[in-house]
Amino acid sequence: MNKNLILVLVLVVLVVVSVVETVQLVGLKSKLESSSLKLGSGVSKTPQITTSSQSGGLSDLPSQVGGC
Repeated sequence: MNKNLILVLVLVVLVVVSVVETVQLVGLKSKLESSSLKLGSGVSKTPQITTSSQSGGLSDLPSQVGGC
Protein backbone atom coordinates (compact mmCIF):
# COMPACT_ATOMS: atom_id res chain seq x y z
CA MET A 1 0.00 0.00 0.00
CA ASN A 2 1.04 3.55 -0.60
CA LYS A 3 2.34 5.47 2.42
CA ASN A 4 0.15 8.48 1.63
CA LEU A 5 -2.94 6.30 1.41
CA ILE A 6 -2.26 4.90 4.88
CA LEU A 7 -1.84 8.39 6.30
CA VAL A 8 -5.10 9.54 4.71
CA LEU A 9 -6.95 6.52 6.11
CA VAL A 10 -5.60 7.18 9.61
CA LEU A 11 -6.61 10.82 9.35
CA VAL A 12 -10.13 9.89 8.21
CA VAL A 13 -10.49 7.44 11.10
CA LEU A 14 -9.39 10.10 13.60
CA VAL A 15 -11.83 12.64 12.19
CA VAL A 16 -14.71 10.14 12.31
CA VAL A 17 -13.91 9.23 15.92
CA SER A 18 -13.79 12.89 16.95
CA VAL A 19 -17.14 13.59 15.25
CA VAL A 20 -18.77 10.63 17.01
CA GLU A 21 -17.43 11.77 20.39
CA THR A 22 -18.64 15.31 19.77
CA VAL A 23 -22.14 14.08 18.99
CA GLN A 24 -22.14 11.97 22.16
CA LEU A 25 -21.00 14.92 24.28
CA VAL A 26 -23.68 17.19 22.86
CA GLY A 27 -26.31 14.55 23.59
CA LEU A 28 -25.05 14.11 27.13
CA LYS A 29 -25.04 17.85 27.72
CA SER A 30 -28.62 18.20 26.51
CA LYS A 31 -29.72 15.33 28.77
CA LEU A 32 -28.08 16.99 31.76
CA GLU A 33 -29.66 20.35 31.00
CA SER A 34 -33.15 18.88 30.55
CA SER A 35 -33.10 16.83 33.74
CA SER A 36 -33.16 18.08 37.30
CA LEU A 37 -29.63 16.81 37.77
CA LYS A 38 -27.20 19.69 37.54
CA LEU A 39 -23.44 19.67 37.67
CA GLY A 40 -22.09 20.56 41.08
CA SER A 41 -25.37 19.91 42.86
CA GLY A 42 -23.88 17.35 45.22
CA VAL A 43 -23.77 17.93 48.93
CA SER A 44 -20.34 18.90 50.05
CA LYS A 45 -19.43 18.33 53.64
CA THR A 46 -16.62 20.31 55.12
CA PRO A 47 -14.54 18.43 57.64
CA GLN A 48 -15.03 19.53 61.19
CA ILE A 49 -11.76 20.32 62.92
CA THR A 50 -11.97 19.91 66.64
CA THR A 51 -9.33 20.74 69.16
CA SER A 52 -9.12 19.05 72.49
CA SER A 53 -8.58 20.99 75.68
CA GLN A 54 -5.38 19.02 76.35
CA SER A 55 -3.45 20.40 73.39
CA GLY A 56 -1.55 23.57 74.08
CA GLY A 57 -1.31 24.65 70.44
CA LEU A 58 2.07 25.83 69.18
CA SER A 59 3.65 25.75 72.62
CA ASP A 60 3.59 21.93 72.63
CA LEU A 61 5.53 21.62 69.38
CA PRO A 62 9.25 20.85 69.52
CA SER A 63 11.54 23.76 68.86
CA GLN A 64 13.53 21.90 66.20
CA VAL A 65 12.71 19.09 63.84
CA GLY A 66 15.59 16.73 63.07
CA GLY A 67 16.53 16.09 59.48
CA CYS A 68 18.15 13.20 57.70
